[in-house]
Amino acid sequence: MPGSPSVLFVCLGNICRSPLAEAALRHEVQAAGIEVLVDSAGTGSWHVGKGPDPRACAEAQRHGIDIRSYRARQVSPQDFVRFDRIVALDSSNLADLERIAPRHPRARLSLLLDHVPGLEGQDVADPYYGGPEGFEETWRQVSAAARRLVAELRD
Repeated sequence: MPGSPSVLFVCLGNICRSPLAEAALRHEVQAAGIEVLVDSAGTGSWHVGKGPDPRACAEAQRHGIDIRSYRARQVSPQDFVRFDRIVALDSSNLADLERIAPRHPRARLSLLLDHVPGLEGQDVADPYYGGPEGFEETWRQVSAAARRLVAELRD
């Protein structure tokens, strides 16, 4: 997809929030009929190579999306050149990304919910330590943001 826009979602471990954001945006761009390179990563390395949390898989599956083949990876310096946008799921990960970004990155950094009117400055809550309802809320948030991102990418 040379020349296509590209978006990388980043959370802490890349097994809950960022894979759901990746799935939501993939779903929305497919429905919109536009080509976008979409991926996700974590700032931490402890889940590298592992699949998404089973609760994240179940929530995506509730919406007809299979994310079981996704594999966690850690964000790398090359990501700042490869992607147009790197979108953090919370302010802590945004601060980490700002700290590790090269001097003149190609990627524009943002906080995911800054793309949703009325939710600017808010973090997508980490559902890892809770039950399925946390994953439902995460899906609602990342889906709303994905719809807004599609509108931005079209403009």
